[in-house]
Amino acid sequence: MNSPEIAIGCVANLWSRQMVFEKIGDVEIGHTHQFDHLTLLAYGKLKITVNNQISYFSAPQMIYIHKDHVHELEALENNTVAYCIHALRTKDQLEILDPAMIPAGVSGSLISGVIRGDISNNPGKINKSLPSVVM
Repeated sequence: MNSPEIAIGCVANLWSRQMVFEKIGDVEIGHTHQFDHLTLLAYGKLKITVNNQISYFSAPQMIYIHKDHVHELEALENNTVAYCIHALRTKDQLEILDPAMIPAGVSGSLISGVIRGDISNNPGKINKSLPSVVM
């Protein structure tokens, strides 16, 4: 059992956290949030445990995650992909972009207040680079 590979982004006050579960049984360990949000299951299947109750979901599916409820995600297929998506609750949030996210034709100088760099699957770097956010 491993954790999923993580990539994050934040544009126009919209936070997204991509989780790629490489193998069946990979788990995003139980945790809570301060606000409700959606998890978009883009590919594969997930078992989601909320307060010790189990639900099963198959892609494509949007999944409601209630604030203050411990929830855990477990992959039921190899290469399952899910995204946590929610608005941030701060007006002064910087944009967070990996340069790999920016298509040709978009100048980096047009994007203001950006944290750049490889922010995928590197928790130490993520914690040092990102401002505090309320999720």
